[in-house]
Amino acid sequence: MTATGTAFEVAVHAEATLGEGPTWDPATGRLLWLDILNSRVHTYDPATGRRTLRRTDQHVGAVKPRAGGGLVLNLRDGIGLVDPDDTFRWLHREPVPGRRGNDAAVAPDGSLWAGTMRYDEARGGGTLTRFTGDGTAETVLDDVTVSNGTGWSPDGTLMYYADTPTRRIDVFDVTADGRVTGRRPLAVIEEGAGFPDGLCVDADGCVWTALWDGGAVRRYTPSGDLDRVITLPVPRVTACAFGGPDLTDLYVTTARVGLPAPHPLAGSLLVVPGAGRGVAQPAFAG
Repeated sequence: MTATGTAFEVAVHAEATLGEGPTWDPATGRLLWLDILNSRVHTYDPATGRRTLRRTDQHVGAVKPRAGGGLVLNLRDGIGLVDPDDTFRWLHREPVPGRRGNDAAVAPDGSLWAGTMRYDEARGGGTLTRFTGDGTAETVLDDVTVSNGTGWSPDGTLMYYADTPTRRIDVFDVTADGRVTGRRPLAVIEEGAGFPDGLCVDADGCVWTALWDGGAVRRYTPSGDLDRVITLPVPRVTACAFGGPDLTDLYVTTARVGLPAPHPLAGSLLVVPGAGRGVAQPAFAG
């Protein structure tokens, strides 16, 4: 295992309450990220330093680019679309009292796999649901507590997933029609090292996971071996994604929620230049 210390830079100094969901948008050359509890969607252009901010009407758990332009949002009450002309409409609205959208990812076939969780984090109160561009919803998992990181292997034959309180990163086999089967643990985060939050998969098929209350990002090989750790001074590390024109820079979101004396960088967007080789992520086909 190689420990890389704290070789990071501050991309955006911010005080996001719950920074989350970094996603590289190759069509615009910008990184999308958000502050869930302040209902804000941010963009960051590393070439110019330009930033934008969009406020949503309710808590937003994930944001992804759409194939035809615009955005898809995993909101408190369902899945929303922002069209290229900046208008908003619902793709699938299904409000459940006490529940909100959380992390989401786009599968190789362009479908959106969107997670939910209860605000009180009640056991089994969340779901993982697959949405297609016409709004069709298919529940994949219905006994989830905090649905978090989801990603696919470069060849699309495996899917990785974290239900945070389990401390596990699980792996599934992906069938020819894009469904998943054969759930099993890939890695278990040991007691005291934090909880697996958002994740991404690199070009070597390795899984990078952010550790909530662990102050680190870890990389696990496809066989589940821990082979790299990036330590950070912020305890609540929430998610990671490769970005930049060559997909070699690892962007990391952080949070300050629940911390009585947050570190000065808590809530900022961090970046580890040249951390590895990412894989281009598909846009939502809707």
